[in-house]
Amino acid sequence: MKSRFFYLLALVTTALALLLQWKEPAVIREHLESKTYDMRLRLREQLRPSPRRSDIVIVALDEKSLEEYGRWPWSRTLTARLVEAVSAGHPRAIGVDIFFSEAESPAADAALASAVKAAGNVVLPVVFSDVAAGTVPPTAEQNDLLWDAAFMEVKSVEGIPWKQWAIQGMRPMPPRPEIAHAAAALGHVSSHPDMDGVMRWEILALKHGDDAYPSLALQVARIAQGKRQEDLGLFGGSNIRIGERFIPVDLSNRVLINYYGPEMSYPYISAADLLSGRMKADGLAGKVVMIGTSALATYDQKVSPFSADMPGVEKNATVVENILSGTFMRKSPGIIELGTIVITALLLTILLPRLSARNGVIVGFSLMGAYLLASIITCLGGVWLSLIYPLGNMTIIVTAQTVSKLLFEEKQSRQIRAMFSSYVTERLVNEMIRNPEMAQLGGQKRLVTVLFSDIKGFTTYSERHKPEEVVAILNEYLGAMTDVVLKWDGILDKFIGDAIVAFWGAPMKQEDHAERAVRCALEMQEVLDILGHKWEREGKIPLRSGIGLNSGEAIVGNIGAEGKKMDYTVIGDPVNLGARVESLTRRYEASILMTEYTLELLRPSIADGKLPGVSIIGQERVIVKGKDTPVGIYALNPLDPAAAAVVVECDPDKVVRLTEK
Repeated sequence: MKSRFFYLLALVTTALALLLQWKEPAVIREHLESKTYDMRLRLREQLRPSPRRSDIVIVALDEKSLEEYGRWPWSRTLTARLVEAVSAGHPRAIGVDIFFSEAESPAADAALASAVKAAGNVVLPVVFSDVAAGTVPPTAEQNDLLWDAAFMEVKSVEGIPWKQWAIQGMRPMPPRPEIAHAAAALGHVSSHPDMDGVMRWEILALKHGDDAYPSLALQVARIAQGKRQEDLGLFGGSNIRIGERFIPVDLSNRVLINYYGPEMSYPYISAADLLSGRMKADGLAGKVVMIGTSALATYDQKVSPFSADMPGVEKNATVVENILSGTFMRKSPGIIELGTIVITALLLTILLPRLSARNGVIVGFSLMGAYLLASIITCLGGVWLSLIYPLGNMTIIVTAQTVSKLLFEEKQSRQIRAMFSSYVTERLVNEMIRNPEMAQLGGQKRLVTVLFSDIKGFTTYSERHKPEEVVAILNEYLGAMTDVVLKWDGILDKFIGDAIVAFWGAPMKQEDHAERAVRCALEMQEVLDILGHKWEREGKIPLRSGIGLNSGEAIVGNIGAEGKKMDYTVIGDPVNLGARVESLTRRYEASILMTEYTLELLRPSIADGKLPGVSIIGQERVIVKGKDTPVGIYALNPLDPAAAAVVVECDPDKVVRLTEK
């Protein structure tokens, strides 16, 4: 029942994880999964710091520039001087992240247009409002400007209509016509942060009307590569082409920005230093220059996975770098993530039921750790591997199975303790609790050695002494014998009056069960001798006992009245024979007798010298009542502990049929 519940739970959680991974609800993706992506980027930067970029330079309108040349916004005449100063260094491309959609003065606008045209490689921004209602439609001149800035080639990939998923830009606000006509290209600067405010994606192609418009960063990268506007192509929901190069995009024509660190990851030059001549523009030759604001007063800060104060111009510089170097982050294919959920769920549902709670936790967390490590390694390689759904599913499965196992193991440990605490030592009980597979409580056949011990003449002794004296001496005797049985890790099966029944080899497997039983029997007689001397000193009559040992395959398990009284015991022919062997100690006047079956198990130890100090003397081969096969009976006696074992075989021709039970 518990297993069925676990499998059902695993199936339900896995199905839910697959559904969520497929649908990717924004609230989970952008509040949980994206946070893990940010952490992996930061960890990547610690493990493998990105080298400082030198082929892209940011000319910043920083606090120093505002302090020297006046507060923001600057006049376009001053901005024109800055463009001229940058252009004098002969950079490959210039991206200007400053809006010029409103008129200033004819002279100022003309000055900026002249500087932009003279440079010949300047990309200017187009702002698309996110609100359409109540806005003024673009003029015919603005429409012409936009037409020139749009993708010349736009295609829908089979099964993916590009307009269906493309992000919509509403009211366009291009630069003033005279300034826009002077630019080498126009690019949109629409940015949509995720729900948590972090800018993780760049919209490389924005839809407006029936056309698609490239971003400012994409246009700068195109100019830097010497490509024409006609070399840009959009294959909606699949990729964007710049000449012969392709940039993979998602269904909304976005790419994951591969940030290289916090702000200042690129060389910054203060606009004031260029304008004043304190810094020459020679160092800009062959580089890509991004002009924009970095002063806090300009309010153009973005939130990146590394920082809450990254200037927008540096975000654009990062996208340009990603395009030029082909190092965008990529989302792993959905089929891989769905497959990961299924495979990890299958592994856990196969392995966990076969393991203990502790080992299950180790395996579960090892698998989760391996997947987490894989996500970090793939991040180093530029791939975003989803964490939340695969790890969440694994966590639920491992937790459910662990809790179930812990409850089961706690119940099992209580059951083992209640069942065996009276039979075996605390050490063995704890060992069985730690390794419950060693203590199979259901009925099963096991090779065991049984020991029967009985006090000789105890009936007569009881008749001649007071009941309290009988009980006192019997309790002392049974207590001492019990200690010996437990010392040799035997199972104390039961007391039958003055008789003791014990066995070895179950519930835990003991390869040396016969040797343990022999050692126990010898020590029981030794302890009884010590007790006898004590009783003599106390004026009591010493007791003598007979012990019978036999080995064989018997049935062990919980036997009794279900729900009323159950005992872990052993039954079968080997047990019955052991009891009869004990009764033969009177016939052969021996303290300990064993059968040939026990001796056979001892022979390897005797041959290897592992059982010294014993004498095993064959008596007779007997046929007990109800059986037809003779069994060799051997007397067991102690020798000097250092002496080698002595074995004398039974006379094979001397067979006695016993008629008594």
